[in-house]
Amino acid sequence: MVPDLRVLVVGPGPRNDGWAYVTAGCWAAMEKDGHGLEFVMTSHVRDRRFIELMVMIAYYHCGGHRLDLEHSMPIGEPWVPGASCDHLLISLPYLHGPDLEHCSVPGGHARILWALPVTTAEIEFRRRHGHEALEQLFDEAGMIPTDPFRASVA
Repeated sequence: MVPDLRVLVVGPGPRNDGWAYVTAGCWAAMEKDGHGLEFVMTSHVRDRRFIELMVMIAYYHCGGHRLDLEHSMPIGEPWVPGASCDHLLISLPYLHGPDLEHCSVPGGHARILWALPVTTAEIEFRRRHGHEALEQLFDEAGMIPTDPFRASVA
């Protein structure tokens, strides 16, 4: 499905104190007219678990589900053991700034979207009230997106 898939692991830097995990290969597998998607996830630690989640996202996306902005996907288990987040919400890469979202690649353009771990209750809230309303709740609650044990905002 994603023959050349790689997951890039980027350590903490001057803009962000978390670890970033970025797919590389979704674009090539799914591009249309030179445009396609890649995904980024941010974590508080470096852990192989997040590489596995990025592979899961790539296979879900390239396996027929075609993720895009404001979509979600079930993980089927907690983000990390003991966490309440068991879904991923596809959003803009707010933690990394707008420069990360658009990336030129040979033969086209990749849009990099954020895979944000969320709870089932947050997904249900989004279905009833919309994506923007959920993001507003995140802002109002001061949610820390890299905290695997954060409380649900919904």
